[in-house]
Amino acid sequence: MDAQELLQKVRRIEIKTKGISKHLFSGEYHSAFKGKGMSFSEVRAYQFGDDVRNIDWNVTARTNDPFVKVFEEERELTVMLLIDISASSFFGSGTQNKRDLITELAAVLSFSAIQNNDKVGVIFFSSEIERFIPPKKGKQHILMIIRELLNIQPVHKGTNISVALEYFNNLVKKRSISFLISDFMVDDFETPLRIAKKRHDIIGIHIFDKLEKELPKVGLIPIKDPETNQRIWIDTNDKAFSQKYQRIFNNRKESVRQTFNKIGASWIDVQTEESYIKTLLEFFKKRAS
Repeated sequence: MDAQELLQKVRRIEIKTKGISKHLFSGEYHSAFKGKGMSFSEVRAYQFGDDVRNIDWNVTARTNDPFVKVFEEERELTVMLLIDISASSFFGSGTQNKRDLITELAAVLSFSAIQNNDKVGVIFFSSEIERFIPPKKGKQHILMIIRELLNIQPVHKGTNISVALEYFNNLVKKRSISFLISDFMVDDFETPLRIAKKRHDIIGIHIFDKLEKELPKVGLIPIKDPETNQRIWIDTNDKAFSQKYQRIFNNRKESVRQTFNKIGASWIDVQTEESYIKTLLEFFKKRAS
C-alpha cells in the first residue's frame, strides 16, 4: 500500500484500539499485570506496627531514633509481542482476515501497556525471524509497531514457533509479559516454551478463522495451503471428510492448549469476525483475581 493509505489505516486502528484500551482495559490490565518486584522508596520514622525487619540501622544509629525503609511495587514492566506473520496469517473468510485481527489485538495490548508506563517490544516471525523491535515507551513507538504490522511482508512463508521462542529466550533476559500471537499451525515447540516460561509470563493467543474450524456445504472446491502452495480439491458435501476436517482442527487446538497448560502458561482463543473485547476482559479479570 502507498504511504497515504498506510497512514490512514494506522490512524483508523489508533482511534479504535486506543479508545478500547483507555476506556475498557486500562484498569483491568493494571490489575492483571502488577509489578512483581519491590524497590526502595524512602526512609521514614518508625511507627507502631512496622515490620522490624525493615529498620534502617544506619539511619537509626545516626539519629538515635528508629527509622524504617519503605518499599513500593515496581510498576514498570516490559511487554513482548511475539507475532506470527507467516503466509497463513493473511487468510480470512469474511471482511477481516487473521492479520487484521492480530494487528488490532497487538495495538490494544500495546496501548494498554503504555498507559501503564510499560515498555513494548515485538518479534515478527515466520519460519525465521523477520524483524525485532526493541522495547520502548510512548505513543509514537506504538504507532510505528502498527505501521510495521500493516506493511511488513515476510520473506518466508512457513511457521516455526520454536525459532521465535529460542530467539526470544536468547535475546530478552529481563522478565517480561509475553504474548505469543499465532494461528499455531505447527506443534512441537514445548521445550523452548517451557524455557521461556521459567523467566517470563507467557500468554498464548490462538487466532483462527471460522472456515478453519468448519467447512460450509458448497460442493466441490479447490483449497490451497498458503505456506506450501499445495492445492487440492475437496468435496464439502462429503460428511466423512467434513467430520475429519473438524477433528483435525480440534485435535491441533487441543494439543497446543494442553502444551500451554502443562507448563502453566495462559491461553486465549480469538476468532476472526468475532469481538475480542469480551475475551480479553474476561482474561484480564481472571488474571487479576
